[in-house]
Amino acid sequence: MKPLDPRLLRLSRTARGFIVAAAGTGVLRTLATIAIAWGIAAAVTLGVDAVHDGSVPAAFTPALALLGGAFVVRAVAAWATDDLAARAAVKVKSELRATVLARAAERGPSWLADRSSAGFATTLGPGLDALDAYFGRYLPQLALTAIATPMLLVAIGLGDLTSGIVILCALPVIPVFMILIGLATQALQRKQSDALAKLGGAFTEAVEGLATLKVFGRARRQVGRIGAVTDEYRKGTLGVLRLSFVSGFALELAASLSVALVAVSIGIRLVDGSLGLGAAMFVLVLAPEAFAPIRQVGADFHAAQDGVEASTAVLDVLDDTTPAPARPAPAPASTDLVLQGLTVRRPDVVIGPLDLRAGPGTIVVLAGPSGSGKSSLIAAIRGVLAHDGTVTAPGPAGSTPAERTTWADQRPRLVRGTIAENVALSATPDDTDVRTALGAAGLGLDPGLQVGSGGSGLSGGQAQRVAVARALHRVQREATPLVLLDEPTSALDADAEAHVVATLRRLAADGAVVVVASHRPAVVAAGDVRVDVRSGGSVTVTQTSGARA
Repeated sequence: MKPLDPRLLRLSRTARGFIVAAAGTGVLRTLATIAIAWGIAAAVTLGVDAVHDGSVPAAFTPALALLGGAFVVRAVAAWATDDLAARAAVKVKSELRATVLARAAERGPSWLADRSSAGFATTLGPGLDALDAYFGRYLPQLALTAIATPMLLVAIGLGDLTSGIVILCALPVIPVFMILIGLATQALQRKQSDALAKLGGAFTEAVEGLATLKVFGRARRQVGRIGAVTDEYRKGTLGVLRLSFVSGFALELAASLSVALVAVSIGIRLVDGSLGLGAAMFVLVLAPEAFAPIRQVGADFHAAQDGVEASTAVLDVLDDTTPAPARPAPAPASTDLVLQGLTVRRPDVVIGPLDLRAGPGTIVVLAGPSGSGKSSLIAAIRGVLAHDGTVTAPGPAGSTPAERTTWADQRPRLVRGTIAENVALSATPDDTDVRTALGAAGLGLDPGLQVGSGGSGLSGGQAQRVAVARALHRVQREATPLVLLDEPTSALDADAEAHVVATLRRLAADGAVVVVASHRPAVVAAGDVRVDVRSGGSVTVTQTSGARA
């Protein structure tokens, strides 16, 4: 594990600025520390002279003033370092999250599909939150160590060359201990980071599938599963803490023995008169300070390992060389949805080929059993899933497929906020437009009603109709000529389903091409074109009696 990953400095301007600022405050703190040692040595020496002479020397007051001023400067520098660290941690976390999310958006859903969404969310959330210790403790101490240790060695050498040589010889002992301890903790920290991702994934998956688990009476079993993963993470955390305490003890012992060597040498030379009292006091005060930075950076390194692991995971994502999919070029003008030889190749089955032309006012129903590939065809028509053949969406010349399309997933994917914010996908939704969309979806909820993450607080049918209202809201504001809906009525009763089907018919009557994936008889019966998708991947197109020309 590198003490400071250069990729972090390359990607974050805030991190680079913070390192420079931390180095500046480190110089100030080191100079204040040397001044404190000089002030203590001068005050003690002048105090001894005052006892011997029976009067207070004139230099005693300036020495105390220097000592007091140095303490103030050191305190201010320490406060400035902590304040800069807190601000830098917040900004760097924000920069990394924004960069990773932008990179994920560039690479598209197919790139995300190869990764654990729960693990990805855990890394970006609580994982990066651990950078607080990395920036708040480790990096400032690393900068202070790089600045302070050479300056203190030079100051000690100028005060007493013998003590400087002793400290210079003893100083490498601590890095050796740090390396040995780091090798022992690296695997443990990586295992702990994986355990956190596993815990986050288990919890997220249980929450996402809670409705299905309750239907089959398996919800209670998840308590034991999550409890076992939590207990594993708890034991790992205790192991990390235990190792941190042991490593801290080892570093303290090495530093204490090194300072003891200096103290014994100074004591012997004080007795034989080869070293003055002032120089001895100056070196004795600075000797622990010479070992303190490197000792503390070792302890803080272990405390910040969670953040180091999280940042490494994020930086590895950013360094991923997987090419981003090419941006779709503006398509030519078209009034129809045209599919020519559309084929989707999955690991288990090849779906297609599908040839279809649907004009304005047509409802196309993709029918078939669950898992047959209806959602894959929807994704291919949207342009987010690799496929063979060509897809031409209706729309004006120069517009992209995304600008021509409105899409509603079979899962509502609601976020914490109001109903209106979920429908409009905006922090400042238009209340009139939202109410119109909710009414078209057959939902009489208050747009200002708060919902939790994942739609908690709503029933499954209500959450699904909010997702349908979201699609209707986009259609009425953007007038997209192609509407794609994946299982929009799977959680609705017959009356609510009839209302949604009537709304789809009105959309088609207004000139849109509506493609619906569903296995519900009422939705299938409303289609003008029926595409049967079988489990083996074959497709059959049937023109119903109400089909458009």
